[in-house]
Amino acid sequence: MKQKYYFIDEEAAKRAKEANSHRSYREGSATESYRKSVDWAVQIGETQKREVDSCFYDRIDHLVDLYARKLAENLNEGYRISARVPSLLVAGGAGIQAGKKEKQMEASRKNNQKWQEIQGILEKIRSTGMGGISADRENAMELLEEKLRGREVRQEKMRTANAYYRKHQTLEGCEALKPVEIQSRMKFMENMRQPKPYPAYAMNNNSAEIRRLKSRIAELKRNREIGFHGWEFANGKAVANQEYNRLQLFFDEKPSLEQRGFLRRAGFHWAASAGVWQRQLNWNAIRAVERLEFVKPLDGRSPSEIQPKAEKKHLEKKGNAR
Repeated sequence: MKQKYYFIDEEAAKRAKEANSHRSYREGSATESYRKSVDWAVQIGETQKREVDSCFYDRIDHLVDLYARKLAENLNEGYRISARVPSLLVAGGAGIQAGKKEKQMEASRKNNQKWQEIQGILEKIRSTGMGGISADRENAMELLEEKLRGREVRQEKMRTANAYYRKHQTLEGCEALKPVEIQSRMKFMENMRQPKPYPAYAMNNNSAEIRRLKSRIAELKRNREIGFHGWEFANGKAVANQEYNRLQLFFDEKPSLEQRGFLRRAGFHWAASAGVWQRQLNWNAIRAVERLEFVKPLDGRSPSEIQPKAEKKHLEKKGNAR
């Protein structure tokens, strides 16, 4: 793709340099640095495109462009903030009001925080087209566990690489990384002004994904081990489809317009191919369907009351926690 670069305020960058350094500003250096960062994002995007289906290309291009725009806005704001009050090294403290300096420092802190968030877009680019293992896939558990192992390996690799760089101030010789990864990480640090190979946002995002995968795996295991029970209701039956991990509602006659609205609000979707209203089979599904009087079990019990005892106990615990 031919990437669009956004405007960099060279005048603001020059004023920021003059306010914080005795060295003269090199014309165009702010734009040059910005474009290197954008080019790096483009490279990440093109690499990701080689790993995923073409249907994800537009999403990747959008994220790269979003990164380029947000980064330009952030850098320009940073230059304006830096130029507001000169540094003590330049002004020598003469005429600098403490209140203004404190406001400048707070504004700079917030802007730097936004910069970190913008770098998170790069991780979104890297993950585009790589996630989303549906729980109704036959080997969903195995796929999730494989993905979890990959994430855990990545976390350990990032931790090891950061520790190695902290000790040696280089990645050369780091056995945790392949030569091509060493070259890529060093280039990343140079282009993105990062003090370590893998920044905190990258490790935090990966750690959050590890926790999410563990939670999904645990939920699937509980569903398979305990099992859910279906039931019959006045106009059809509810099926706890363990194979596809779906709570399915089969109706003898088409539900009314009002009932269809209730079903949608309860998280159910019409699956035309199967001729059924369904949602993912879990505790939330059982709780949601209890609010639908027209699918109440014929024996008068609630859907949760006909579930295994262990299942009911979990439901009660969830309800009391709310």
